[in-house]
Formats: sequence, structure tokens, C-alpha cells
Amino acid sequence: MSEAQKADPGLYDFQRYRDRPKLVWPEGKTCAVWIAPNLEFYEIDPPANPHRKSWTKPHPDVVGYAHRDHANRVGHWRMADMMSKYGFPGSVSLSVALCDHIPEVVEDAAARGWEFFSHGIYNTRYSYGMDERQERAIIEDSIRTVEAATGQRIRGWLAPALTHTPRTLDLIAEYGLDYTCDLYHDDQPTDIKVAKGRLTAIPYSLEVNDHYGFFIYNMSPREYAQTLIRQFDRLAEEGARSGTVMCIPLHSYLIGQPHRIGAFEEVLRHIADDGRAWIARAGEIVDAYVAQTGEAVR
Repeated sequence: MSEAQKADPGLYDFQRYRDRPKLVWPEGKTCAVWIAPNLEFYEIDPPANPHRKSWTKPHPDVVGYAHRDHANRVGHWRMADMMSKYGFPGSVSLSVALCDHIPEVVEDAAARGWEFFSHGIYNTRYSYGMDERQERAIIEDSIRTVEAATGQRIRGWLAPALTHTPRTLDLIAEYGLDYTCDLYHDDQPTDIKVAKGRLTAIPYSLEVNDHYGFFIYNMSPREYAQTLIRQFDRLAEEGARSGTVMCIPLHSYLIGQPHRIGAFEEVLRHIADDGRAWIARAGEIVDAYVAQTGEAVR
């Protein structure tokens, strides 16, 4: 194996799970739970990226587009009402173009007190192959557009369709964003090494993401709900030693379908009634972590 293949990318330091300083969440809660609704906009016929196709079918993919558009027409409202019923705010992974295309969805999320972070401009345009000028333009557009639409200055980033360049983390930190959802390496917040500023990786999830649950693992609604409940119960138990984080990433064209929403309600009821969950927004979790860990070592 060559030295290049052995090289650690140096994104974060290794720290074994059992040897860490104790994290404490408010009111003695053991697991910080945040929900990340992906409020997205997909183009029916996006410009081609040479590194990855936007749709598996030839463009225009009417079926793929319409399936996902159920989220903004129906699924969001069903999912959001259920979250509000049980006291769960959203921390929105936002396709920023939604502010222009369907502002009603963004306005509804803002009225519910949800937090916003950027998921790129469109979820059909990828970071692969971008130069620095293009990537800076997307970050600047995200900051400007979300602030104009909601009054919030974004703090977080989830790359569009989870696509990156080698400079993405450094750039978002340079622009003052202080958390990333793009690393899936831990069940607690982690300091990320960046050239300037401080960046925290907040635990997001692929394993309990509804996209993976339904598209990759082929779960039934009941199986997905039980997976979420098992995830929470284990993290809440381990969090008595040092506070853990559980993210529930959602796409309302999936979880907001009539045949799935009932199982999701059982999850929300279970977590809300358990007593060990700190139900929070992403930024609140990052703030609590930073307040306990101080300045990151550069």
C-alpha cells in the first residue's frame, strides 16, 4: 500500500468512545434528539454533471420529479403537523431554491420556529467538479437567500446530495458556518480541523435516514419505526455516561405518505414520553457542546 493510500485525511482526531470527557445535556437529559427534515427542490431536467447523473432515467424524469414533489404539496404538511403535535422542532436541510420556487413551504417551517441550514441550491446539482469560485458562490447564495426568506443566518451545511470537494469544510467555516452534517463517524459532536474558524460535526445519520430505511434497506413503515425506537433507547441508555445525539433525517415524500405517518407518530410519542430526550434544534446542540468543550485546538 502506498503512503498516499495510508494517509489519514486529518479531518478530526481519533478519540475512543469510552475515554471522553462527560457531556451533559440540559435538565439531566441523556440523549439530544433533533429532527432534520430535508425540504428539497429537484429539477425535472437539470444540467448534466459529468461525475454523476441526477436521475437514473433519461431526462426529463417526470416520475422521479413528481414523486418528490409530493413532499412540497402534501408530505411536508402531514409530517410537520405530526412533529408539532409532539413538540419536535425541525432543523431544516434546505434546498435553497425552494425559497424562490415554493416559498409557502419555507414560510410554514419558519412560522413553526424551525432552524434552517443549507443543503445546496438544488438537490439535482452536485459539488463534484466545482472550482473554488463556484463553490463560494453557492455558499454565498445560500447565506443571502435564506436570510432574506427567513431572517435567519444559516449556521450549518449538508452538501447537496452529500457531494463535496476537498475544500468544502474549510470554506463553510471561513464563511462563519459552525456545524456540518456531512460526517457520519460518531454519536457525539466532534471538532473538525479546518483552516479558519471552528467547525463542529453534529451527528447526522445514514443508518436511520428514511431514504436509507425505505430505499436501501427496504424496511416496512413498522420496521423503520422500530429501528428509530431501538436507536433512541440505546443512545439514551449510553448517554447516562456521556450525552449522546440522535438525528432523525427525513424526506416528507417518504415519511409523509399516508401509510407511513402512523408508524412515525409512534416514534415521536415514544421519544417524547420517555423522559430522557432533550428535544432540540441542531444549533442548540452545537452551542451546548461548544460551551462544555471550549475552544478547539488548532
